[in-house]
Amino acid sequence: MLDEIKAIIFDMDGSLLDSMWMWPEVDRMYMEKYSLSMPDDFYQAIQGKSYTEMAQYFLDTFPSLECTLCDIQNEWTDMTRELYRTKVPLKPGAGEFLKRMKNAKILMGIATSNGRELTDEALKALHIRRYFASVRTACEVPRGKPAPDVYLKVAEDLRVSPENCLVFEDIPNGLLAGKSAGMKVCAVEDEFSKPYEREKRKIADYYIHDYRQVWEQTYEKCGE
Repeated sequence: MLDEIKAIIFDMDGSLLDSMWMWPEVDRMYMEKYSLSMPDDFYQAIQGKSYTEMAQYFLDTFPSLECTLCDIQNEWTDMTRELYRTKVPLKPGAGEFLKRMKNAKILMGIATSNGRELTDEALKALHIRRYFASVRTACEVPRGKPAPDVYLKVAEDLRVSPENCLVFEDIPNGLLAGKSAGMKVCAVEDEFSKPYEREKRKIADYYIHDYRQVWEQTYEKCGE
């Protein structure tokens, strides 16, 4: 998997951090507070959207909301900040994997759909910010995932060609973003995206349940 790889780029939520479990509850609490009804295609519609695109989706979908895009983002941030500080762990094997890649002098970056404040809070809480030479959010580029923009931006920061980058992602639109950027992609198992496992395997080059599978070379090859 790591042959000819000079940089590794991680999605954050669900890929590097075990954090996707909290977002359905945040969605439920927010909609209940404002008496909103969740559309049938809600989770499919928001998949991969940046924090900004997600807030815009709420404004477009729920005309009864009398607030600004920033109001929505700030409220979500307030609802989740403490969870990132105290309740969100790394995915299995991820901590050791980061150490091994740093020792191997492979550059690393973050390309997340989350907002800047929560991204910084999460990386700080887990004491892993030092591993990443670039941390970018999809709010900082023209288009969120499945567009490749945020992955290409991180590769540009790292000064590594896309074909020498390996992406770790947990959702189909994120995997498509990495593939569209011309990078190798590895799907990471996550309970939240379990319904999309077949689609993830179809898109990805590799599939893992645990980051230890990478150095043990027990990962599953996909897309063949």
